Amino acid sequence: MAQLKEVKMKISAVKKTKQITKAMNMVAASKLRGAQQNMEAFRPYANKFAEVLDSLVEKSGEGASPLTVPRSEVKKVNIIVCTSDRGLCGGFNANLVTRADKFSKELKEKDIQISFVTFGKKGREWCRKTSNTILSEHIGIIGSRIGFHVSSHVGQTMVDQFLKGTVDEVYVIFPEFRTVSKQTPVIRQILPIIPEKSEKTEMDSNQPYLAEHICEPSSDELLGDLMPTHVHVQIHRALLETSASEHAARMVAMDNATKACNDMIGSLTLAYNKARQSAITADLMDIVGGAEALKG
Repeated sequence: MAQLKEVKMKISAVKKTKQITKAMNMVAASKLRGAQQNMEAFRPYANKFAEVLDSLVEKSGEGASPLTVPRSEVKKVNIIVCTSDRGLCGGFNANLVTRADKFSKELKEKDIQISFVTFGKKGREWCRKTSNTILSEHIGIIGSRIGFHVSSHVGQTMVDQFLKGTVDEVYVIFPEFRTVSKQTPVIRQILPIIPEKSEKTEMDSNQPYLAEHICEPSSDELLGDLMPTHVHVQIHRALLETSASEHAARMVAMDNATKACNDMIGSLTLAYNKARQSAITADLMDIVGGAEALKG
């Protein structure tokens, strides 16, 4: 009977765990809907902004803005790491931290000084554990309603440090949202700004038409305002991608956990029924044996 009671308690505990994982799955799914809409709405703006910026840089020529001029020698690099504040989202944070750790080791092998700006507790904990320098940390941003003022504040700080020569390059590491079940950690350089020049061939009829932008005032004057804004836009896009990816990863992880609970409940129920059947058989054998003894 002690074994039956133990199995029954395990079944009850797993059922309670299943209720929790199912509730977390539903919460993550509801949050994912809003985060994904914000991310998908911002993507075209970020892409078009980069396209217009490429056109202006092409008009102005190389060296039109100090933010596009690479350093002759890179000695100091800042890395913006975007992670979540909470766990229970599978390997989401582990993949980001592993990518950041590998990239930082590659830079250290080149004798480059590294500093970090962290979004999320998981990235901050990793930086503290590895004794990396943290310039600033931002908690409670990912997974909530992200305002553009957060991105512009961090972006302007990076721009100022780059212009002063405090840092030579700035990178951002974030999960790129591909599908609900796939989020790929990517590294993107945001300073110095490298225009994405499309390959143009005269004979290629499939080459999309790039409209020529009429600038008022001149393209050189516009670059002074658009270049810092481009950095802000890239950081904001990374935060939106991270927020949507976190909710998607947690939804998938909780769905897998719920399925694992169902499997465990099935196996424990089977074990309980077998043990109960064995106990009943043993009781019947005792009763039959006692009856036969009384007849004898």
